[in-house]
This record gives sequence, structure tokens and C-alpha cells, in this order.
Amino acid sequence: MAVLLLTNDDGVHARGLAALADALADVGDLYVVAPEREQSTCGHALTLHRPLRAVPVRERWYAVNGTPSDCVNLAVLGFLPERPVLVVSGINHGSNLGDDVTYSGTVSAAMEGTLLSVPSIAISLMEGGDFPAAGEVARLMALRVLVEGLPRKTLLNVNVPAVPPRGIRMTRLGHRVYSGKVIEQTDPRGRTHYWIGGGEPEWEALEGTDMGAVHEGYVAVTPLHLDLTNHRAMAQMNDWQPALNAQFRHAPRIRDE
Repeated sequence: MAVLLLTNDDGVHARGLAALADALADVGDLYVVAPEREQSTCGHALTLHRPLRAVPVRERWYAVNGTPSDCVNLAVLGFLPERPVLVVSGINHGSNLGDDVTYSGTVSAAMEGTLLSVPSIAISLMEGGDFPAAGEVARLMALRVLVEGLPRKTLLNVNVPAVPPRGIRMTRLGHRVYSGKVIEQTDPRGRTHYWIGGGEPEWEALEGTDMGAVHEGYVAVTPLHLDLTNHRAMAQMNDWQPALNAQFRHAPRIRDE
């Protein structure tokens, strides 16, 4: 059987990772390479200035002293006995919707797999949802990707609602508007510190978005593309180039003396 790599950002002992492994047990030869502790909202960080260690937890399960992206990088580039044919990251304890994918360690692990040319899926479960049900969704998506593949530089971000799903929808990312502000406080020694994330976020129009789908009880499947270039904007801004070059030629230079 082909090798499948499982990882997450909630840590190697997380309930969601165990549910994912149970659901995919007969899909391939599973290897779990996951952070030794929670790495939520770590984004796409890689560890470059200290060594990584992969400690066996049980057969084919390893705890790594790094980020989710570290785990995927380590596993794909030689730690496993053979290159995986699929990376599945999750099941995250909580949703990864809209703009929040940019912070998510779960999604970033799937991004790392995609950058390494391995088809990758990130799967998350709304708070209060059923992990075995999310595992079945993960199994369905994994089997489909193994058969159909994914477009180049594209990963799937899957969000499962807290209620029993009514079906599956292909969606685009929603946009979350944060109304909160930084909260300033003072500790007992009189030193100022700050909390980020106060206030309840609001969502823009939900029609066709991942948030809209889960709000209506559907699984949201969002294809994410890793080419961040805004090609339409680049075409519109091409006429900037002559003017910028003219200004550049006449701009004062800073020279070594």
C-alpha cells in the first residue's frame, strides 16, 4: 500500500489526530509525524536555527519538537521509508475558515505538502462537532484525491460543521472582519502588556463561502492555490513600469564611500 502522512497542529496526542488515523487506517500505510505539543496559529513557520528530533510514540507515530510545517518537511524529504502520496492534516479542533487560513498550522502543513509536490488536505471540525463524522469526511476526500489528484499548487481546505453534515459544498474563502482592538493591561509589577483578539468577529456576505456552507450545515471544501500573485492587478499595473523606471534612473543613489 502507498504511504500516507498524517499531521496536525494540536499535537501528537490530540483526539482529532487519533480520529483521523482511525478513519484512514485501511486507505494506505499510515505514518503520523506531528508536533510534540500544540502549535495552533503558528502559521507556516519552519525551524531553521536548532535541530529537530522525532521521538517514537508508538509504531509509525512520531512526536517532533517543531511546527506542523517542520513535520511535513522532515517526513517528505527523507524521514519516512518512502515518499508519501498524500498528506492529510487534522482533524483540527476548531474551524479554519476565511482569512484565518493564513494563521493556521493545520492549513500550513497542507501548504508545505503542496509546495513539496505532494497532494494535501487540511481538515477542521467546528467546535462541538463529532470527530468520527469528520473522520468519515476526511476518508471520502482522501479517496477522491488519491483517484483524481489535485491541480498543481492546489490544496483542499475542508471544514466540517458541528451538526451532522447535510452534504458537501465547493466554496470560496469568506472574509472575516475583526471589530476588536488590542487590550492593554498592567501586571502586578506595573509593566504594560497586551492581548490580541478581543471582540467578536463578523463575516461579510456568506453566499458561496466556506463560512456560509458550515453555517447552513454543509461540509465546506475550498481549493486553495499557492500562487499569491494577483494577475489581474499585475496586468492593470503594467503601465506603472515605464514611469517607475524613469524615476528610478533619476533617483539619487546611495554609494559606498
